Formats: sequence, structure tokens, C-alpha cells
Amino acid sequence: MPPKRLDAAAPGFEKDFSDFLGRNRDSDENVDRVVADIIADVRARGDQAVVDYTRKFDWPGAELANLRISDAERRSAAAKVPAAQREALAFAAQRIEAFHRALLPQDVDFTDATGTRLGARYRPIDSVGVYVPGGTAAYPSSVLMNIVPAKVAGVARIVMVVPTPGGVLNPLVMLAAEIAGADEVWRIGGAQAVAALAYGTQSVAPVDKITGPGNAYVAAAKRRVFGQVGIDLIAGPSEILVVADGQNDPAWIAADLLSQAEHDASSQSILITDDAAFADRVAAAVETELSVMARADIARASWRDNGCIILVPDLPASAPIVDRIAAEHVELAMEAGPAEALAQRIRHAGAIFIGRHTPEAIGDYVAGTNHVLPTSRAARFSGGLSVADFLKRTSLVTCTPEALAELGPAALALAEAEGLGAHGRSVSIRLNRRG
Repeated sequence: MPPKRLDAAAPGFEKDFSDFLGRNRDSDENVDRVVADIIADVRARGDQAVVDYTRKFDWPGAELANLRISDAERRSAAAKVPAAQREALAFAAQRIEAFHRALLPQDVDFTDATGTRLGARYRPIDSVGVYVPGGTAAYPSSVLMNIVPAKVAGVARIVMVVPTPGGVLNPLVMLAAEIAGADEVWRIGGAQAVAALAYGTQSVAPVDKITGPGNAYVAAAKRRVFGQVGIDLIAGPSEILVVADGQNDPAWIAADLLSQAEHDASSQSILITDDAAFADRVAAAVETELSVMARADIARASWRDNGCIILVPDLPASAPIVDRIAAEHVELAMEAGPAEALAQRIRHAGAIFIGRHTPEAIGDYVAGTNHVLPTSRAARFSGGLSVADFLKRTSLVTCTPEALAELGPAALALAEAEGLGAHGRSVSIRLNRRG
């Protein structure tokens, strides 16, 4: 069954497009009550609750003594990684580090015309917990994307949690933790891991912020602990939007669309093109790719249930449609000039991949930018994970007597207008005024 097709020039497009955008692709499971109970249990019983849930969901052999993965265990598992994969992970880590070093903000310090000294300084968060999925698939790239920017920011303590079904350590994930520089690694997952990181247990010291993707239970737990700790974002199903002209190889575009569809049946792949015949060729190429994919069942369900092909009169006309979708990943598969021009017009996207030779998967692994990106249209108001997420900005203000004399009257007037007398008094007493 082919995916939904829309024509931007058709009379009913606006309604059909709005209905498409309004569909909920998140899990239908009502997990919040379960998660609330798990968090409360971990807060009440600490280590024992974590052990019990780990035995129940991941590994019957879990004991308090083996929840923390020792450095020796980690190194032993990492040593099993073949040389080519080891080199690829190290290469990716170097590029991620270089990019995020370039993003480091600079402190600000200046004196304005009143003589008031103003500034801002950036300091790292003390401790961060990184959640790494370990169930249906293992993602060493996510280890790098979360931990390397935290290290660049200067976070002193980085705690990684990862479920290990059957107690088995994934060598690639352990190597990524070693390369990135995790300070502690615990074999716990799910809502119980989030609760342990947020509130602490007898063995796990709490952290100040939690980052990293996870399933519906992890997402619900992050929502619940927000405020006790910071979080990065709530990760929904993966998304890719490809804007392509008819000069592309349809097999390339089909592969790009399926690169996100293979994540989960709830993932979404969208093609926007100005060439109806090309759209047909891409749809046919998708079927060909599906016939040989290892995760074909997942990708097929995603493409059938959540995919869409949108026909536009011309590619520049796609910009407002792209902005309304606000996708996690946007590919602009066209010649460099038109691709750059269109990229300049797009305001809402987690990441933009420009040109025919820039598949989204490069960003997932080795470009150096981050693959932890806003989903479910959250690109309208947020961006992807970066070094800035591991820093806090503190404002600095210094008034000389002369500067206070300049600023004080306006402050007094505003304090009086708000009915906050003690505010005004703290200024007027320094100006030797009654107030």
C-alpha cells in the first residue's frame, strides 16, 4: 500500500495537509501511570527498587554488586570491537569534538555609558546523566553525541546508563563510552534509570541534567523528573523530509527516505518534489529497497502508515510547507545554488542537509554536528543538542556609586509602580534618599 499523496495545488490541500500534520505518531500506550509508580518506588526503596526492575525487565541475574560496570569490564568488552569500527568511532568522536569546540560561547564583559559593568559567564553543569538505549538496537553513535559535547563543555561527572539484556555488554557501546570519556557506566535502563539519575539511590549519586533518547517509558520519566533535574528534550519518532528535483537518482532518494523509516514503525518519511513522474519513480524505488532491507517490516509499516509524497508547483514554493512540518531532518537534494537558496528560506528544521551528496546519515555519524534533534514539530521552538546544553549562563552586574546614581531613579520608579517598597528601599538607601 503506497503512502499518502498530496498536491499543494489541489483545492483540498490545506485541510488534508493540516490533518496530516495533526496526526499523533507517538505511542498509544498509557505509560504515565506505570512510570509514576516506578519513580515513586525508586525514590522510596533506592537501590533495591532499581535491582528489582532490572531483574524484571532486563536481566534476572542483576545484583547490586554488578549494576555498575567496572572499568575492567568495559575495556574487556571494548577490546572485542574490530579495528575498522574502532577507527570509525574514534574518527567520529574527533569530528564531534571539533565542531562543538567551535560552538563554545564566549564570556561577555563590558562597561556601558553609565559606568555600569555588565557581563555574562558560562560555566559547565556539575554532573550529567546520559541515557543510552540498549534494547532492540544499540547506538554507540548516541554515546558520542551526548558525552563528547558534555566533555567539551567541561562537565566534571558524566554518568552513563544503558540496559544490558541478559547482562551482555555491547562492545561498540562500551568502546564509545571509553572514547567519549564516561566517568561511570551503569547497566540499568527504563524509567528506573531516569529516577535513579534524578533522585539518586544509596549507590547512584544524583545528577543535575539528563540527556539521551529512549522509549516511551524513558520519555515519560524524563517529563516527570523535569524540574528536579534538567533534560535535553523529549525524543519522539524519527523524521526525515526530502525536497528533491527530478534530476536525482530515485534509488538515492528512496534510500534516504528509508534511512529513518527503519528506526521504528512510528517514524515518518516525507518527499516533496515538483515532478510527479519522479515521485512515481521514487515510490517504485522504495518498494525495490524494501525487498532487500533487513528491517523491511518496520520500514514498510512506517512508509505505509506515516509516509507522504507532496507535489508542489516548484521547489521554492516548498519553503513554507517545510517550515510547517518542522522536521527533525531536512534534505535538499538539488544543485548547490538552488539548495543553498532554499536552505536560507527554511526557518524550522532540526538539521538541514544541503545538496545531492549530503545524505542525512552523514549527520547521524561523522559530520560532527549532533544527531540528537527536535522531533514532532519541536523544531519550531528548539534546536538540537549542543555544547551549550551543558553550560549555564550567569549574568554579572557591577555598579559604581556614579552608575547607581544614573540607574537608581528609574529602578525606584519601577519598584514604586509595582508596589514593591523593599525593592525601592534597597536602592534609595544607597542614594541617601527617603523611600
